Amino acid sequence: MEYTSRVIISLFCCYMLLLHITSITVSPALALEDCEFPAIFNFGDSNSDTGGFAASIYPPPTPYGETYFHMPVGRISDGRLIVDFLAKSLGHPFLSAYLDSLGTNFSHGANFATSASTIRLPDLILPAGGFSPFYLDIQYVQFRELKSRSQLIRQRGGIFASLMPKEEYFSKALYTFDIGQNDLGEGFFGNKTIQEVNASVPDIITGFSTNIKKIYDLGARSFWIHNTGPIGCVPYILVKFPSAQKDEVGCAKAYNEVAQYFNHELKQAIVQLRKDLPLAAFTYVDVYSVKYSIFKEPKKYGFELPLVACCGYGGKYNYNSSKGCGATITVNGSQIFVGSCKNPSARVNWDGIHYTEAAAKFVFEKISNGAYSDPPLPLKQACHRSGNKKK
Repeated sequence: MEYTSRVIISLFCCYMLLLHITSITVSPALALEDCEFPAIFNFGDSNSDTGGFAASIYPPPTPYGETYFHMPVGRISDGRLIVDFLAKSLGHPFLSAYLDSLGTNFSHGANFATSASTIRLPDLILPAGGFSPFYLDIQYVQFRELKSRSQLIRQRGGIFASLMPKEEYFSKALYTFDIGQNDLGEGFFGNKTIQEVNASVPDIITGFSTNIKKIYDLGARSFWIHNTGPIGCVPYILVKFPSAQKDEVGCAKAYNEVAQYFNHELKQAIVQLRKDLPLAAFTYVDVYSVKYSIFKEPKKYGFELPLVACCGYGGKYNYNSSKGCGATITVNGSQIFVGSCKNPSARVNWDGIHYTEAAAKFVFEKISNGAYSDPPLPLKQACHRSGNKKK
């Protein structure tokens, strides 16, 4: 009986010790409260454009938007984007594009992203060719104008007042960023060498940091920043540079290495921003690793043909820049509509450049819990400054 009692006491002590150890080593995220983000303000390119490009320059044709919206709605995809899933997870409607004048509602934020946008001023600007005129400096100006003018509208009252964000939302909002891929693409397609594009990265990152500080000065405090994806896995790179050395999954190795260098410099810049702006919370999100995992193990995640465009025409990668998704082309005297594949939900790439809704959903589900974030906090806790280490 005495032996049994000693065993029970020993087991109880071990249990209490284990409970104590668990309580002090548990993930810090479990000890933090979820944030209340009353609004989202997004800056970026086609990865998060919900209609800016369509409203200002050129709307995408059918079959864009077919999977979820069943019609083109300004997104350069077959359906929803990462930012759409992000907004929904925070309990908000889809973000209205700042440049869209029809049916927009900014009460819970705004989207300044436009397709083909860059961080730096591009050399060639659409519609003459090249890239969006709404590069990051301009997106900042648009945000500044929205902040000031929206409050004037609210003060005046009337039918538009309720469509504007409340003044206190600007300091409590989540500020999201996904931009930089087109800065690299501008170099590649501008006939710059890999080395020259690499050499431009520090200046690109400086431009990014400068705008972050200006947005901070307007009241932003919570920043959710995506790094850039594996550009060497995208058909428009694989087709343009067919002789590029491929890695084990078929991606253009050198082009991905430039993206990785960009991401390294971006992460270092965020470390510095935490020091310069100690009142802000910065979350660096490793979207690159999540996207690359789809190309590396597509079957594991329910995908197929990850390097092949779903909506396109011609060649190994089903992509031709002159025969794009939604175009009507003539082949052997017959007109052919360049439509989508049979099952977009199993595909990674939509039109040779952009991702499918299925891929966007996959990426969001992976990044939203903090597993790919620095600090490793989930999206709903991105207002906390636990990663801001003072030295």
